[in-house]
Amino acid sequence: MIAQSRPFGQRYAFVVVGVIFLCLLIAAGLRSAPAVMMLPLENSFGWRRDVISLAAGVGILLYGLTGPFAAALMERIGLRRTLIASLLVMSGSTALSLLMTKPWHLFITWGVFSGIGSGAVASVLGATIVNRWFKTNRGLVMGLMSASSATGLLVFLPLLASLAQSGGWKPVAIAVAVATACLLPLVWLLVPERPASIGMVRYGAEADDVPPVPAASQGNFLAHTLNTLRRAAGTRVFWYLFATFFVCGFTTNGLVGTHLIAFCGDMGIGEVQAAGLLSMMGIFDLIGTTLSGWLTDRFDPRKLLGVYYAIRGLSLIYLPYSGFSATSLIIFAVLYGLDWIATVPPTLRLANEAFGDRSGPIVFGWIVAGHQVGAATAAAFGGTMRELQGNYELAFLIAGMTAIAAACISLLINTSRPAFDPEPQAA
Repeated sequence: MIAQSRPFGQRYAFVVVGVIFLCLLIAAGLRSAPAVMMLPLENSFGWRRDVISLAAGVGILLYGLTGPFAAALMERIGLRRTLIASLLVMSGSTALSLLMTKPWHLFITWGVFSGIGSGAVASVLGATIVNRWFKTNRGLVMGLMSASSATGLLVFLPLLASLAQSGGWKPVAIAVAVATACLLPLVWLLVPERPASIGMVRYGAEADDVPPVPAASQGNFLAHTLNTLRRAAGTRVFWYLFATFFVCGFTTNGLVGTHLIAFCGDMGIGEVQAAGLLSMMGIFDLIGTTLSGWLTDRFDPRKLLGVYYAIRGLSLIYLPYSGFSATSLIIFAVLYGLDWIATVPPTLRLANEAFGDRSGPIVFGWIVAGHQVGAATAAAFGGTMRELQGNYELAFLIAGMTAIAAACISLLINTSRPAFDPEPQAA
């Protein structure tokens, strides 16, 4: 293959990061859309809130379960091909939802297909880019890309909430479908497979740097993905990371991301105002997650996780008793927003330390699957609690207590020695 020259030298890695940032941002907008569509769908079709929540939960679950297979598929058939196929599925399924009339249509479009499509445009994509394009500054770059989901909230939720309030759920679906389709030419033109494709080495690496060859690039990627899970599942560190990230998903996009707008609606706060609250959280998470990446390069990631989960748990316990005044909601938005996804950079670092650069991204994909299992559980759990009790209070209190438990588990993680022996590289 002839290397295609690109400008900026090693700094072209940041061009790639910029495009991937946009992809992650749009995917975050897609995954957050059901939160603003919940009330319009309820009003348009008369569907129960727990039914809509369950469809959102299916999307979140498949979003997570797709991740580890997508990480291996990126190595097997190419990152760019995998990403373009995923964007096509996301845009197509969202556009197809404009024709839906029954709950199962919602499950298929916003649940199954959008979940699978967006699963490749998630944290595992960021982890693959970091390992493939960067030798140094990995924590900071992962923090920046993780913050894209916060930026997605910041950019999309007020717009989507305004569209939903003025025109119902269909304009929301149209906006997401168009925004996703616009990413396709950017990925095709600006994202090479790897630095070697354009005659470069990883950012921060010496000229003779030879990146590790992922085992998933040869053989059956499905078998390799499942085998990596089997080997990782035999270690204690994997289950600690899986459990804490399960709680991370349970307490973020599963409960707060899916139900906070509806919770605020129950308290007499309009959709646009509630979406503005999530946007404020997005601003602070953009700051907090980027700072978390910087801190992850310098401090013990276990202690960082302990602090993040403790703050999150206390803020969730505080919310039902806050009175939902403007001041109390601002306090919640600041405390909760600062560590919405701040857990990602230290979790990725711990996964790489325990499982190595070759297996780390796939293992991290399975850990992210735990995040989305937690998120799907919370999406369905929150809707069920709302139907059973008529409010969300107990759901948020339970979520806060699980975050406190995750803070304690984080301190038990030990990556001082490899979790399992690396697989031999192909000759």
